[in-house]
Amino acid sequence: MIVVEHVSKRYSLGGPSPRYLTLRDTLAMRTRRLLRTGNGGSQPVGMRSFYALRNVSFTVNPGEVVAVIGRNGAGKSTLLKVLSRITWPSEGHVALYGQSGSLLEVGAGFHPELTGRENVYLSGSVLGMSRAEVRRRFDDIVAFSGIEKFIDTPVKFYSSGMYLRLAFSVSSNLEPDILFIDEALGVGDAEFQRRCQDKIRQIGQSGRTVVFVTHNLQIVHQLSQRALWLEAGEVRFDGDPHSAVAAYLETDPNRGSHRVWDDIAAAPGDDCVRLRSARIVGEDGEDRDVCEVDTPFGVEIVFDVLVDGHEIVPRLEFCNAEGACLFWSFEVNSEWRGRARPAGRYQATAWLPPHLFADGPLSVGVAIQSFKPWAKHVEESSLISVLMAEPKPEMGCGPTARGDYPGHIPGFVRPLLQWTEGPR
Repeated sequence: MIVVEHVSKRYSLGGPSPRYLTLRDTLAMRTRRLLRTGNGGSQPVGMRSFYALRNVSFTVNPGEVVAVIGRNGAGKSTLLKVLSRITWPSEGHVALYGQSGSLLEVGAGFHPELTGRENVYLSGSVLGMSRAEVRRRFDDIVAFSGIEKFIDTPVKFYSSGMYLRLAFSVSSNLEPDILFIDEALGVGDAEFQRRCQDKIRQIGQSGRTVVFVTHNLQIVHQLSQRALWLEAGEVRFDGDPHSAVAAYLETDPNRGSHRVWDDIAAAPGDDCVRLRSARIVGEDGEDRDVCEVDTPFGVEIVFDVLVDGHEIVPRLEFCNAEGACLFWSFEVNSEWRGRARPAGRYQATAWLPPHLFADGPLSVGVAIQSFKPWAKHVEESSLISVLMAEPKPEMGCGPTARGDYPGHIPGFVRPLLQWTEGPR
């Protein structure tokens, strides 16, 4: 269990002064103070401070897996360092009930001159494990890391990937009651990331507590039952992953599910066509930041045709989180297909069927072009985005293509196919 009460962490922008000063250092420091001190003896620049965390409070119950999300500089890593007792809060109190382990930096806590084997035992001792306990789990640790051939090599010769494999394997297999992970799930090759995610899922199912920081919004819903969104050192949202991710995405104009241009001069396009809005909508017509993979949704665009005589055709481009194009879709069933549109405002919605996309972030680009005469009026890649998510089992929904399989499923799309069985 973790209890965080009104925690703040303050840092000095100028950094701490040296403990021992030479005469030259003392004279230079006093000269800078004289130069930087303004009217009325204002505070020197080096003494200014900022809050990396400000009045943060929450409780994590035993067995919870909690994701911490937010932009760079939001205070996520600082929070984990405070929870791990690497640094102490300037204000407030943190209580941990149980043995804790952490993976905050690649190879943190490893001695570079020691071998991988020796560092496993060293890390086990730091976590409070006896030598017999580490020996009992040693084979599993090495097998998970996948660096058996190099286990007796000094870790100073390891690559960053090898460091990460061994560090994560030690932290997760020594079974602390509470495990803190900072961005480890986003480092390494795809195969190792999948193994890490499966391991986190197993840890949560075993009743232990996990708090992890990630920028990968796809795994937030997959692995956690709860998410904390930090912004400027403060908790902006604390609740279910769906709502947390949706609230977070709404604040990012480059990744939101709804874009509007009220000023036609600033809208994408040319003298013939201007795009006025694009948004992700549900069947009820409301905006959607998160969509279940088993639920249909639409991409609605509104555009102005400014001149007559062009056969205007909208097009959408769907891409996955890595930017790979999944497919294009042209408006082929419009009443204006093969006909010139008169000037005016038009609204078109493309409906996506259920059981098409895999879970994860999905971006949508918008293009509007003419075929006769040929012209490209609008071309905006990754204009809006939506998070595709697996429905929660407790929601009582029907089956998805995942079935009962809990692990990672590769692929860009995930259709629900109809299977039949019968005698041969």
